[in-house]
Amino acid sequence: MAERPEVPRAMVARLREILAAFPKCIEEDAWVGVRWRVGQATVVHVFGGEDQLFRIMFRGEPDEVVAFEHLGHPYFKAGWGGNVVGMILDDDTDWDEVAELLTDSYCIQAPAKLAALVERPTVGSE
Repeated sequence: MAERPEVPRAMVARLREILAAFPKCIEEDAWVGVRWRVGQATVVHVFGGEDQLFRIMFRGEPDEVVAFEHLGHPYFKAGWGGNVVGMILDDDTDWDEVAELLTDSYCIQAPAKLAALVERPTVGSE
């Protein structure tokens, strides 16, 4: 069985920068990789796979999960949880998009009082 690679420090730093904006979002080591939680709810988990690819797992609205599943690479639906989406992180990753996805994930997982403190992008605004 292949070893799982450590998540590159630069990748963790980019995620840390995004997630630092969210109230009471705490970084911690996970069973593999690093995760960020609000209370006991996981907002995002980043880890290296045995295939040497890096993934983030985050939460999405149910209709968005279906859309991501059908988009294909770099997205995939997790094998657990009805609202869990995965994304491969690589040199082509759009980090602005990641920031939007993680904002949504935080707002899904956080108590409403904390989620209300987060500025979310307005769909369709110019």
